[in-house]
Amino acid sequence: MQVITALQYKALRIWARLLLRLEQWDSAEAVFERMARMRPNDDYPKASIAYLFTITDRKPQAFALLERLVQTDPEVGMHWFNLGFLQEEKGMFEEACASFSKAVELRPDIDRAWYGLGLVLIRLQRFDEAIKALKQNTKLQPMSPYGWYQLARVHMDRQEPDEARKIIRHLKGFEPKVAAQLERETGISVSLAN
Repeated sequence: MQVITALQYKALRIWARLLLRLEQWDSAEAVFERMARMRPNDDYPKASIAYLFTITDRKPQAFALLERLVQTDPEVGMHWFNLGFLQEEKGMFEEACASFSKAVELRPDIDRAWYGLGLVLIRLQRFDEAIKALKQNTKLQPMSPYGWYQLARVHMDRQEPDEARKIIRHLKGFEPKVAAQLERETGISVSLAN
């Protein structure tokens, strides 16, 4: 194993992230693999390789790598989040729910994991739990319209138009296009003066 200083390792990390931004997938993967060999206990390069597998349409490899990562290091919330994302995509909603739940248990600050959990709970028609997850997502990401949109849809599914109306009014303050879309979809018309 090659000895590498913290500064050299940090430089490799920066270089790999730059390659990702430039969409130089093969080069970025080679740097991440080198990093993984240099520091086998560092999860960052392995998780990054799984991400590369996902975006380069090698999802079976990403899935297998993430399953190994959650088995070897089950205390890393981002591994569970990434696995949940792939499980959801494969239609494995119960498994995705468990993975997202583990992710938010370990890292309650991962807003995307709360959002993913909310989406799979909606799919499983567990609306009360979905509302809690989406509320946590909107608490962590108050200016992102996605959680608010899904929350309004759940309230409509539960025959709670007043709750959906509140969300639409809220969205009009910072995302008028999403608010307008919800008005069209729900048939609820909201003015800021209401």
